[in-house]
Amino acid sequence: MDKNSKIYIAGHHGLVGSAIWNNLKVRGYNNLVGRSHKELDLLDGAAVKQFFDQEKPDAVVLAAAHVGGIMANLQYRADFIYQNLQIQQNVIGESWKHGVKKLLFLGSTCIYPREAPQPMREDCLLTSALEYTNEPYAIAKIAGLKMCESFNLQYGTNYIAVMPTNLYGPNDNFHLENSHVLPAMIRKIHLAKCLNEGNWNAVRKDIGLRPVSKVIDGMKVVVDQNSSEADILKVLSCYGITSQSVTLWGTGSPLREFLWSEEMADASVHVLLNVDFKDTYDANIKNADGITEIRNCHINVGTGKELSTRECAEKIMAEIGFKGQLLWDKTKPDGTLRKLTDVSKLHSLGWHHKIEIDEGIHRLYQWYLQGICINHQHNE
Repeated sequence: MDKNSKIYIAGHHGLVGSAIWNNLKVRGYNNLVGRSHKELDLLDGAAVKQFFDQEKPDAVVLAAAHVGGIMANLQYRADFIYQNLQIQQNVIGESWKHGVKKLLFLGSTCIYPREAPQPMREDCLLTSALEYTNEPYAIAKIAGLKMCESFNLQYGTNYIAVMPTNLYGPNDNFHLENSHVLPAMIRKIHLAKCLNEGNWNAVRKDIGLRPVSKVIDGMKVVVDQNSSEADILKVLSCYGITSQSVTLWGTGSPLREFLWSEEMADASVHVLLNVDFKDTYDANIKNADGITEIRNCHINVGTGKELSTRECAEKIMAEIGFKGQLLWDKTKPDGTLRKLTDVSKLHSLGWHHKIEIDEGIHRLYQWYLQGICINHQHNE
């Protein structure tokens, strides 16, 4: 693609989409198109068609998705499969109808079986049962990568699917119930430190930017910067946040791989600009009947390194400086016990990560603090 190619980034305000947008800008790609959810509802097929009719993008990055942590995936199973299938159907379908030259689809490593051999290679897809907690989301993402693969094989399109590991970084979601594990831990431990130090000004800044709610005794209680100390303490304690301790879900033993979102963006743009569908599989591999089976063309994106959620929490505690206890609620699910990616294919295609977890945690906490301060100043 040349620098004037029109590139539509679906989900350009999100964690990865915003980073991809910035990465392309730095590389000199300025003909970028984005729409907020209010401007374009990707669940609305007619609206998506009208958008493609008007904009006629040369390339598409599908970074928009309905995402969340374990609790959200468990409670809203229909939302996760329905909304993600709809988004993919609409965007990939209109991309094909409008002759989009290149499409990059972002999935997730939760597509792999719960008991997948470690590290997980691309070819372990669909070899055994999925993790129950996020099965609907995983099935939607598998459908998305298979759509890309199938359009390529039938119509000669150039759609590529990348499967990132656990991501974290600027513009992350820090919702106490619906965010992913690392940003949730950062916020919980930050709030616990503020309570421990009696820094109510900092607590109110935090929940003023991101109000917290919980259903208590059948009633929804919402706390923000104007709430009483008693109400704030009551709601935060429901999330395991007190002045003396932080309680996290599970046992702390599951192993996780984390990738800085801006590096995910760099890998994505590298693939978008330098990798074609023909580069993602070996056409010389045939089955017992002598037929070439082209499958598992997606690309894992990660670091190839892992640590336990307990180790991650301890690193965050050290970064933030919280002196209280780290507790674990073993009645809550751990999720998949291990999900390390094999990134051999990605390395062979010319991309390697650079930011390690300690540097990433430091960067994210500094970004989080800066966001609170900037927002507080704007509100004064």
